[in-house]
Amino acid sequence: MLPAACSRRALLHGSNQPPNVIPMMPHEIIQSASNPRVRQAALLRDAAERRSTGHTLVDGLRELFRAAQAGVPIVEVFVDEGAMHQPSLPAGEDAPTGLDGWLADRAAEGTRVAIVSRRAFEKIAFGSRNEGCVGVVRFAGEALADWGVTSPAAVLLVEGVEKPGNLGAILRTADAAGLGGVIVCDGRTDLANPAVIRASLGTVFTVPLACGTTAQAIEWCRTHSRRVIAAMPEGEKLWHSAALGQQAAILLGSEAHGISPAWREAAAAGRILWETIRLPMRGRADSLNVSATAAVLAYESLRQTDLSTPPPSGCPS
Repeated sequence: MLPAACSRRALLHGSNQPPNVIPMMPHEIIQSASNPRVRQAALLRDAAERRSTGHTLVDGLRELFRAAQAGVPIVEVFVDEGAMHQPSLPAGEDAPTGLDGWLADRAAEGTRVAIVSRRAFEKIAFGSRNEGCVGVVRFAGEALADWGVTSPAAVLLVEGVEKPGNLGAILRTADAAGLGGVIVCDGRTDLANPAVIRASLGTVFTVPLACGTTAQAIEWCRTHSRRVIAAMPEGEKLWHSAALGQQAAILLGSEAHGISPAWREAAAAGRILWETIRLPMRGRADSLNVSATAAVLAYESLRQTDLSTPPPSGCPS
């Protein structure tokens, strides 16, 4: 039997990889779920541990691949020993190599790679979908004061978001609709929560994203001449009658508390341009889930932007 952890150089290969491209890659083998590296990684489920270390867990191949593409430092990767012969990364990703080649590239950049037993892997894995890889990355989100976004494209302002699944879904929507970014203000879940990463399918690493207080978000809108379009059940206009294209900052509140009074007060003081919109609710519910609202408004923004942008020469309108 192998010891709990031992280092060696070994061959990792996908089942369809020709011998001449099989990479040599240094890695560790870990059998015990009590291994210190396994226990340290498992601690990252806790928000306090994520804050103190600046690290978080990324559970899933697609999510890890997008983190690497975005230049997020990948500290270590744990691979379920049962996934050793997985031939490729997820469908749709422009991956030049199989899993083995991708891991070899990360190892060459200094990432520690460990092949672990199923029991050890289950202690680290965050989600219920086992794709055979969990990474530890250095990621905490960017402070709004340091945000370098200059594109006039519409952004989403998400205030007081509580559920990591909602925030992840909003990021995925912002990516799909090509928005300029997402600002999380007074958030009640951290951007590095593994559930946010999983729900976003890794777009948390690729969508321009910043966090700050509501006061900082208001000031950002003022200094960047953004029109704040606030979605609320009693909004004055229907969603499609507001200008949601360039220079719009689409504001969404928490499902529990809505949008804070600070925004209306800033508008009354002349600090920001402000209007409110609503989505029609024809049933018994008085509002949509915040991520569903974000999707409707993001695609309305995309529709308006496309209508205002002439098609390239030679393309049908």
